Amino acid sequence: MMNIKESAKSKIISIQETVQKIGLTPTSIEEKQYNFEFDTSSDRDKVKVQVYFGKKGVKTILQGNKDSVLYKEIEPLLFEQQLFNLSSEFEEPKEYIGSDESGKGDVFGPLITTAFYVDENAKLRLAQMGVRDSKDLSESQITEIAKKIRAEFPNNFETIPLFPEKYNELYEKFNNLNKLLIWTHSKAISNLLEKYNCKNIIVDKFSNRELNIESKNTDNKLDVLQITKAERYIGVAAASIIARDTFNKWFLRIKHSHVELPKGASRNVEEMVKYFIKKYSIDELEKVSKLHFKTVKQFY
Repeated sequence: MMNIKESAKSKIISIQETVQKIGLTPTSIEEKQYNFEFDTSSDRDKVKVQVYFGKKGVKTILQGNKDSVLYKEIEPLLFEQQLFNLSSEFEEPKEYIGSDESGKGDVFGPLITTAFYVDENAKLRLAQMGVRDSKDLSESQITEIAKKIRAEFPNNFETIPLFPEKYNELYEKFNNLNKLLIWTHSKAISNLLEKYNCKNIIVDKFSNRELNIESKNTDNKLDVLQITKAERYIGVAAASIIARDTFNKWFLRIKHSHVELPKGASRNVEEMVKYFIKKYSIDELEKVSKLHFKTVKQFY
C-alpha cells in the first residue's frame, strides 16, 4: 500500500501524462519539501501544477491566470469534473474501435498509433489476458500481453508506425503535432473500418479538433467520442498496449546498433542528445529523434 508521498507522486505523474495527451509539453516533475510540481505553458500563458502531501492527505493545486485559455483547458482535466460527468452518462458500446498512441512526448523514438476493434467476446478475452491501461503495466507485462493479443486477434487492430525519419518528414508537412496525430488516428481507424462495419469510435483525447475518418459504409454514421483517460475502456487499453509494445521494440532494435537511448523528455535525454551528436552526427540524430523538440532544435 502506497504512503501519502507515494500517492502524491503517482498522482502528479498521471496528471503530467494527461497534460501531454492534449498536446502540451510539461516540464520535469520537481520534488519540494511538501509537494511535487511541474509547469506547462502555451504561447501566451503558463500554469503550475502542484500536488501536496501531508497529514491531511493529498491535495492538488493549479496556479495561474484563471481567465486564461490554458487554465480553463487544464482545470477540468486536473480535477476530473467533466470526466466523471461524462463517464456516468456514457455506456461502453457492445462493439467499437478504440484508438491510442505511444511516443508523442518522447524526444527519441517513433510515434506509434494503434486502433483496435472489440466486440463482447473480444472484451471478455482481453480482460482474461490482463489488458488494462499500459501505464499501469511494466515493460515485461506489456511485452507478454501484446504477444497474446497479436496471436489471438491478428486482424483486430491497425497500427500506423512513424519512425523518426518518416515522423520528421510528416511533421514538416503538418507543422503541428495535433494535426499529425489527427492524421495517424484517422488513418488507423479508417483502415479498420474497411474490415469492420462499426459505428462507435473511442479515442484517447489529444485535441479538440475532429478526426478525419474515411468510411465506405456511407449508411453508417460514425459516433466518435474523444475523451481523456480513455484507456479505462478495454478497446483503447488494448490499442495502447500494442502501440507501446511497438514503441518499445524500436528501442530494443536501436540498442543493438547505437547507444542505449532514454525514453521521455528529461534532462538525461538532453545530455544524450549532446552525447549522440558528439559520438555520431546531427544527421544521424535525425534518424533516431523528433527534430521539433526544443531539446533537439537548439543544436540545429
